Amino acid sequence: MTLLAQHPEKNVIRLLLMQNVVLQGLSEDDRAELEPHLVVIDGNKGDFLLHQGVREMEQYFILDGILKRVVSNPEGKEMILRFADEHDMETSYAAMRLGTPTPYGIVCVTKARVASLPLLVWIDFLERHRSTKELFEYSVMQLMSEIMAHTITLHLLDAPGRVHRFLRKHPELVERIPSKELASYLNLSAETLSRLRKSGKI
Repeated sequence: MTLLAQHPEKNVIRLLLMQNVVLQGLSEDDRAELEPHLVVIDGNKGDFLLHQGVREMEQYFILDGILKRVVSNPEGKEMILRFADEHDMETSYAAMRLGTPTPYGIVCVTKARVASLPLLVWIDFLERHRSTKELFEYSVMQLMSEIMAHTITLHLLDAPGRVHRFLRKHPELVERIPSKELASYLNLSAETLSRLRKSGKI
């Protein structure tokens, strides 16, 4: 974990942050205001950036790699709610606003690099930057809608249908997500996903 201003690749990271879905409209002054709070985190596959049930939350801007949002029960059974890659973000904004512990974890699916800052600091920044707040909250609503649509899909579509929907919605991720992770997201066994591929049904 390194402060962005002290990172040896700070100039490249600044360019990547300019491409982020919720940061791309910031002015130079806005970026200068935000930068002192940003740290760069390099995570390996399987590393937790955020644990389910905590109250100390961060805002994450993805620079490289893929993250997943997961819910686990006490027995360790896991459900993947969404994947996110470069130019996207991850957050526990709703939980922070509601005053509840975060209801999910955020985990590195691949080797990943993110820029993060405390969520309270990010919320304070948003309160002083109305257009960024509107864009951010719209993005939060979009991803919540995406999660709801995915949950409905698990109940309404058969196995090939679930896979086809993912291929249509996220073609950029298909070759980047390990088969085991993709199968879990689609509520399939890795063997079933492999069998569908070999049979030409997907």
